[in-house]
Amino acid sequence: MYKIINTGGTFNKRYDPIRGELVVASDNDAVVAALEPVRSALEISIVGLLYKDSLDMDDADRELLSEEVCGSKEKKIVVVHGTDTIDRSAEAIEAAIGNGGGKTVVLTGAMVPFSIDPIEAVSNLTFAVSSAGFLKPGVYISMHGLALPYRNIVKNRKLGIFERVE
Repeated sequence: MYKIINTGGTFNKRYDPIRGELVVASDNDAVVAALEPVRSALEISIVGLLYKDSLDMDDADRELLSEEVCGSKEKKIVVVHGTDTIDRSAEAIEAAIGNGGGKTVVLTGAMVPFSIDPIEAVSNLTFAVSSAGFLKPGVYISMHGLALPYRNIVKNRKLGIFERVE
């Protein structure tokens, strides 16, 4: 069984015509829609948590996220997260679960909101779920076709992609 923890981030943003801006939606609709191709084949539960842009997340939010991961009975966990501070949350989760606690935790997100162009978001999320199924216990980031230990992947802000680092 897989658990998806949705924190919001860019993945969850939608255009609000009244405010005239993108806002993080306080629901799991984008995640549910993105997982539609694989939900029938896998047992997946989805939990909404925070619904924030990752730039607005603080240490208390990361502690709440880590508690959700640690308290989960599932061993395969995917966290939908904003891309700007995904590395900080991965580090907090690793500190909370120690050497992995027997859990495989994969953080992912999208550079472009699902509501604007779903291709990247669906690709990243389904690859993260797939990766959680075969990676060893630990904390990973999965973006743009890569699924690596969180220390070995970084956001290249100039190119708008995630890259491997050693």
